[in-house]
Amino acid sequence: MQELKPIKEGKVREIYDNGDSLIMVATDRISCFDVILHNEVTKKGAVLTQMSKFWFDLTEDIIPNHMISVDTADMPEFFQQEKFQGKSMMCRKLNMLPIECIVRGYITGSGWASYQKNGTVCGIRLPEGLKESDKLPEPIYTPSTKAEIGDHDENISFEQSVDHLEKYFPGKGRELAEQLRDNTIALYKKCAEYALSKGIIIADTKFEFGLDENGNMVLGDEMLTPDSSRFWPADGYEAGHSQPSFDKQFARDWLTANPGNDWTLPQEIVDKTIAKYLQAYKMLTGKDLD
Repeated sequence: MQELKPIKEGKVREIYDNGDSLIMVATDRISCFDVILHNEVTKKGAVLTQMSKFWFDLTEDIIPNHMISVDTADMPEFFQQEKFQGKSMMCRKLNMLPIECIVRGYITGSGWASYQKNGTVCGIRLPEGLKESDKLPEPIYTPSTKAEIGDHDENISFEQSVDHLEKYFPGKGRELAEQLRDNTIALYKKCAEYALSKGIIIADTKFEFGLDENGNMVLGDEMLTPDSSRFWPADGYEAGHSQPSFDKQFARDWLTANPGNDWTLPQEIVDKTIAKYLQAYKMLTGKDLD
């Protein structure tokens, strides 16, 4: 069996070149505050991969996506090892666009901090009198530039996204920026409505898009996972304060409360974290993760 090495390694994911396709592996690593922790969270990678598959299947009517298969039998022998089962996705190669497409349906996090200062989020003026975690009248699109590893993404206005894309795709900046915005809002609206019917509020999320060999826009990366989104339980939702969430909040809270932790979580916190991921998966898809 040929040993393969990733061509790109992020904090949580590894990308392998497979000739005319890529294989993206979501590992069980967990990062908090931009640091990879010493713990692994068993099944986390499978939740991210299978949840992305679920959303890709649900939204094919809006825009094509890069997924070819999540069955390791379709991949080279190297990926048929048990450690890759359920966590690997074979994808089309795309020319990725240099914009993180963030959409916010509720006001929270950095958006709430900005609104308290000057009534705007990423330069977009919002109605007066909003409370923390309020639903916005309409979802807002707040793009950012994609930073290299170690740097922070920079929030930009829609017009700045036009200029940024124009540098890479002369004469096409505005057309691409409008497509990114419109696809992002359409995907969010459909998926947020679906999730709400299953008891989950999608407060905000981010998408990434690329162009295929014919210049058509295709949805790439991961989609609507607890790592790329804020999921809140609809049951007990109440504006006016922060909300509990289906993500790494247990881990973040414990690390904050226990300085000198050497970036290692107690097993009980690891167990609570994966339980949240699995609960979100079951609520959204109606089935347990295999």
